[in-house]
Amino acid sequence: MNTALAEPNQSASRFDGVRQDDAFSRLDESDDMLFYATDRFVQHLDAVALATVQKIIGELLNEESPIILDLMASWDSHLPAHLNATRVVGLGLNRKELDENKLLSEIVIHDLNANPLLPFPDAMFDAVINTVSVDYMTKPFEVFREVARVLKPGGLFLVIFSNRMFPEKATKLWQISSEAERVAMVQEFFRSAKSYEEPKVFVSRGRPRPEDDRYAHLGIPSDPIYAVYADSVGGQTGKKPRPELEASDEGSMTVQTVSEKSKTIKDTLQCPHCGQSMKKWVPPNSPFSTWDVDYMYICFNDECPYVVRGWGVMDRQGNRGMSYRVMYDPQRDSCLTIPIISLHALKEGIVD
Repeated sequence: MNTALAEPNQSASRFDGVRQDDAFSRLDESDDMLFYATDRFVQHLDAVALATVQKIIGELLNEESPIILDLMASWDSHLPAHLNATRVVGLGLNRKELDENKLLSEIVIHDLNANPLLPFPDAMFDAVINTVSVDYMTKPFEVFREVARVLKPGGLFLVIFSNRMFPEKATKLWQISSEAERVAMVQEFFRSAKSYEEPKVFVSRGRPRPEDDRYAHLGIPSDPIYAVYADSVGGQTGKKPRPELEASDEGSMTVQTVSEKSKTIKDTLQCPHCGQSMKKWVPPNSPFSTWDVDYMYICFNDECPYVVRGWGVMDRQGNRGMSYRVMYDPQRDSCLTIPIISLHALKEGIVD
């Protein structure tokens, strides 16, 4: 995808097979007010992903008693209690959903796709948050410029998204793009406005899905979370610096530690990446098997950083929906990598 996107009213050249004047079209072009009139009191992300969203917001918003705009809001704004916001304005389309959002101090019914101009004065908000809705913007360039206008100098615009959507209302360009291309696309929305500092990116993916989630039996990881964010230009000198979000692998070891632990795995049978005990595993018995050993040891910790990182690594290599585990061969005293198609894979071979 050419990330130097032109606005849709410009010339009709093509990129990735999509005309620029058609890039932000949708399968369902009916009135959004009618589509979103249906109440949807559901969470669009799993519990692990939602906790990540709240953590991101809580870490980035470091203003004291901020005034916040929840852009394209619904019944949950995912704001942590410690924010102590002075005012939270929710702009959305469904009155009943917004009425149920107890964090909102003010409700504004407004269709950004019909009119991207925000009904607020200049420099009103300390932060604007858009959660899992950027994929529905048909006029994103205008909206990002408007957000910059209503932000105070140095105010935060935080855009969070995942890989779920209403396909009938997501724009064509969003639907045909990969997840990495979507990140680049949102970065370009920021840059095109020419009113923000250089946008930053945070990614959380590959974490285990909650056991009570309806998709947990499939062994697929938690919903990925992507955050693209930037401060508006002109922040005051001496303003409290905004924290850097860093992708972290909980319980992960340093490269040196992994190397050292790999040398002692014969005695410890502990995963060099997470430190948990590995389980004895017997290869499948099949006439087509090429295994030349009776058993191996595999780390079956679903939260092992090696597994968590693996989903992204395999996706970038074109193996979407796959990760890998670390495996120890006791006969050769060596560690290997074994691919998996889900968190359930290989577990039928555990013997202790």
